[in-house]
Amino acid sequence: MSPQPPVVVLGSASPARLRVLRAAGLDPRVMVSHVDEDAVVAELGPDTAPSTVVTRLAEAKADAVARMLVDSTDVPPDALVIGCDSMLLLDGRLSGKPHTADVARAHWRSVRGRSAELMTGHCVLRVEAGSVTARARESSSTVVRFSDADDATIDTYVASAEPLEVAGGFTLDGLGGWLIDGIDGDPSSVIGIGLPLVRRLLGEVGVAVADLWSTG
Repeated sequence: MSPQPPVVVLGSASPARLRVLRAAGLDPRVMVSHVDEDAVVAELGPDTAPSTVVTRLAEAKADAVARMLVDSTDVPPDALVIGCDSMLLLDGRLSGKPHTADVARAHWRSVRGRSAELMTGHCVLRVEAGSVTARARESSSTVVRFSDADDATIDTYVASAEPLEVAGGFTLDGLGGWLIDGIDGDPSSVIGIGLPLVRRLLGEVGVAVADLWSTG
């Protein structure tokens, strides 16, 4: 009898990330880290490379979830914790979730008709017998080409509330997809979790992604 594969734990409340993993054959347990992202960024300092910022945020989330998992009454003997964080890089500055309509509107007026980089940090932790036994982390970058949306379209999109709580103020797999002219890179990374990169990180912690597929 073959051993049971590790339990996959997604350290994110993002429904988009969950949809990507489920569509790709995984059925992860969801645990939200509640990491203070602003505090992590402030600790890193303003001169930190954008790729380091998003990777460190992803790692902080994965570490927090791993601690929660170990402290839980239902800790599996073998688990994989996946943490992610996405931000948009434009003119050398990173932006996360707008949170308010005014910020989202101003953001869209600054990116329309232009290209920016969607940076996504990823961290995978192997948790065995209640301890982190391996970790792998890296970031991905995908160029997003924004349409030259007019003010009325931007106002309508912002009024939908969709862009308020997503990195960079847009989605690729929702209403925002109408306003993206194209991307150069991995579409799953733009949605929030890059499958090619996660596959490589899983390999670094000793797991073949095909062993995790739910095929029944």
